[in-house]
Amino acid sequence: MITVIIAGGSGTRLWPLSTSDYPKHLLKLTGERSLLQSAYDRAVRVGETVYVVTEASHAHHVKDQLPELAEDHFLIEPGRRGTGNCIVFALDIISRNHSHNEPVAFVHSDHNIRDVEGYVKSLQTAAKASSETHKVTLIGIEPTFPATGFGYIERDGELQGTGAYSIESFKEKPDFTTAQEYLQAGNYLWNCGYFVGSVDTFLSEIRAVATDLQESYDRLAAIHAPLSEEYNQTYLSFPELVIDYSLAERSQNLAVVPASFDWMDIGSFKDLHEANSSDENGNFTKGKAIYTIDSENIYVQNDEEKPVVTIGLDNIVVINTPNGILVARKDLSQKVKDAVAQIKADKGE
Repeated sequence: MITVIIAGGSGTRLWPLSTSDYPKHLLKLTGERSLLQSAYDRAVRVGETVYVVTEASHAHHVKDQLPELAEDHFLIEPGRRGTGNCIVFALDIISRNHSHNEPVAFVHSDHNIRDVEGYVKSLQTAAKASSETHKVTLIGIEPTFPATGFGYIERDGELQGTGAYSIESFKEKPDFTTAQEYLQAGNYLWNCGYFVGSVDTFLSEIRAVATDLQESYDRLAAIHAPLSEEYNQTYLSFPELVIDYSLAERSQNLAVVPASFDWMDIGSFKDLHEANSSDENGNFTKGKAIYTIDSENIYVQNDEEKPVVTIGLDNIVVINTPNGILVARKDLSQKVKDAVAQIKADKGE
């Protein structure tokens, strides 16, 4: 089984910890290994063959963090063109070097997962189900609240003996009222963005429903020298295509395996706080010279030597790094990306 780790990201949601040059999957947010390194540690448990797809602007950092991975298993995008083209790119390279019937699992580098055994089991179940049914198979997460930032998979009947279910529908990022309805219905799962299938299975489904992705694949496959200048320029000419919209929402032939592992997409400082252990006051601190007085339910990180002091704060995140200083309500910390957009605009970027 082949695992492809998608290691992209623009570095906006956890600024100033993450930046466009050093996005969150490169950070040690929940332990001694970065999110990317943890994803690699899990991937080698799934199967012997691992590829990492990353973008040129921070590829050198990715390589530095994974010295054990062979050079030709780093697939470098010359620029971001969406998860759809990213997957097509990897499928083209894999098709040139591996059996077209071997299962391929596409996973993300920036998720926090503790239950590695459950993770491995779920992906292997999805691989087996895909091989038996010839369906691209997703991993679904049991929803715990009416999230509007995730796609929802409507689960239908079980595909006998596979541990997978057919998919009735796929809805990307519904509004809050609709998300509440999905949560109450009980047969919807969050889409965590993991897709499993062989090269032949992916290409069959792409040919059936995703002519835009088919065009990208055909143009890359026609180039004799992969990763050459011609190859890179062709890739840069593609429009941005997201796999959820280009394939998942259009397909009537997908399957889903309910995850048997814990999962968190750390998309805000609120999520990051929940992913780490807090003290008796609900506070988490990281770094030196941090002083919290009459403060609770706060996340404080200090990456410099100067003291950082909080007095009487609640529900606040305070981040001090050489890249900048952030002070925000935790429940509004998803607006960090708006601030980053303003900073970039002021710099003319």
